[in-house]
Amino acid sequence: MNKTKILLIGCFLALLTSCTYDSENDLIAPDGTDNEDDGSGEDPTDSAITYDDTIKAIVDSNCISCHSSPPRNGAPFALVNFSQVSARANGILSAISRQSGAAGAMPPAGRLPQSTIDAFDEWIEKGTPEN
Repeated sequence: MNKTKILLIGCFLALLTSCTYDSENDLIAPDGTDNEDDGSGEDPTDSAITYDDTIKAIVDSNCISCHSSPPRNGAPFALVNFSQVSARANGILSAISRQSGAAGAMPPAGRLPQSTIDAFDEWIEKGTPEN
């Protein structure tokens, strides 16, 4: 009986810790808009995402503490300017798209909101424009 209780508690804890954090904030675009039609006739999702306007803030807020120049905390490279970030854009997207706790997932503090990951993906699809 005790083994069954321990097994059930272990399964419950495993389930509890394997859940991802999803919130309503994931529905808000990185620029703070809610992506709803504003009546202008323009699709709000068509706004240009550039390094200067969007990506730099994402990297500065979530990556630069380790990927500084020189890199710290075992980070293998710096991500302090456009050329460094754009050269590694696909690898960065891969790392931030992984679930928290997965091998190579970044940032180590936890997965970024899906809207942030989507913005990074869109930036790559648009050809990684600087400004």
